[in-house]
Amino acid sequence: MSGVHLGRKLLLEAPRRVPDGAGGYSENWEVLGELWADVRSRTGRERNESGVVVSSVGYRIVVRGAPHGASARPMPNQRFRDGARLFVIRAVTERDANGRYLTCFADEEVVA
Repeated sequence: MSGVHLGRKLLLEAPRRVPDGAGGYSENWEVLGELWADVRSRTGRERNESGVVVSSVGYRIVVRGAPHGASARPMPNQRFRDGARLFVIRAVTERDANGRYLTCFADEEVVA
């Protein structure tokens, strides 16, 4: 498929609830695997949350396709990690009719 260059290695992470021993839980992130991706920025915006400026940039992240239910298939509310950078996945769709590639729409937020 033209235009796809899977040249960036990302970690795929999923949230896991861990009991805190007091009836509640804490949320940890579990690494599901490494995926090669084509990462392209879309649009950005800035907003004020409780006096803190938060910059948010949208990304289109393309990875190889994987069957539904496979741990290598990204899902909404999971995230990609590239070092200290985090990309929260908002939606996932097949890029082509054969499902060879998946397009993940993700947001990266940075607190200024």
